[in-house]
Amino acid sequence: MSFTQTLQEYIQMVNQQLEEYLPKKSNLQHVVDDAMAYSVEAGGKRLRPVLTLEVCRMLGGEIQHALPFACAVEMIHSSSLIHDDLPCMDDDELRRGKPSCHIAFGEANALLAGDALLLYAFEVMAKAHQTHGTGYEEIAKGIETLSHCAGTDGMVGGQVIDLTYENQRIEYEILHQMHLLKTGALIRAACQLGAIAAKASPEQIQQIGAYAETLGLAFQICDDILDVVGDQQLLGKPIGSDEQMQKTNFITLFGLEGSRQKAAELTELAKQQLRQFDHPEFLLELTDMLLERKK
Repeated sequence: MSFTQTLQEYIQMVNQQLEEYLPKKSNLQHVVDDAMAYSVEAGGKRLRPVLTLEVCRMLGGEIQHALPFACAVEMIHSSSLIHDDLPCMDDDELRRGKPSCHIAFGEANALLAGDALLLYAFEVMAKAHQTHGTGYEEIAKGIETLSHCAGTDGMVGGQVIDLTYENQRIEYEILHQMHLLKTGALIRAACQLGAIAAKASPEQIQQIGAYAETLGLAFQICDDILDVVGDQQLLGKPIGSDEQMQKTNFITLFGLEGSRQKAAELTELAKQQLRQFDHPEFLLELTDMLLERKK
């Protein structure tokens, strides 16, 4: 099976499972259920769940055991996007070519939908043995890993740094730490969850985490580049938002060409880190694809 076919199969698998997981709209609180589904089903690259499934496969695990983990990561990612778009955060009115959740459902319902997705992710993981045969030890490790990477030592912590230094020029060390947490931590969780589901060794979990951190930085640099030269129609959101908010990003520090070079260097490093594993072909191609992406 080709890379493209495998990628589409993973995305279809995740989308189908997410649809099954999402609450059905037949209760008094259905407006929040609608807001959750609206945000999760808006599409996107599904990068994080794809990483979870493929790392599990690469390390000899059963993909079905990793599927609840993959969906949980995507729920938390969707939750973070809902919250990022709120007026108290980035105040964005467009996401994936559609009105942001708070525009479509109101600020209070969007806030609650984000909270609900965050919590539901862990419920999905906790039930993974009953639904997909995932081992109890792997579930416990997975919940610990994802909660850590989503919290103050991960994604939330990165967002705090971002807000703290808003409208300020910052040094590379702070920018690096911010994105290592804000973007990289959830990508690291996605990869490590796949390894955990595959019952990988602690050394393998650490090694795939190092790859994920490198990939996360390269991914963020490409995001910064697209915010300057991307196609708004393809991106599904306005470009130039960092400049309007006077945020320091990789373009600010290194310029457009310097940022492209840094993204290419990090991509090559990530590929080197992958080559310590058997059969990394899919992830090697995915890593290259992310460097060349247009959205």
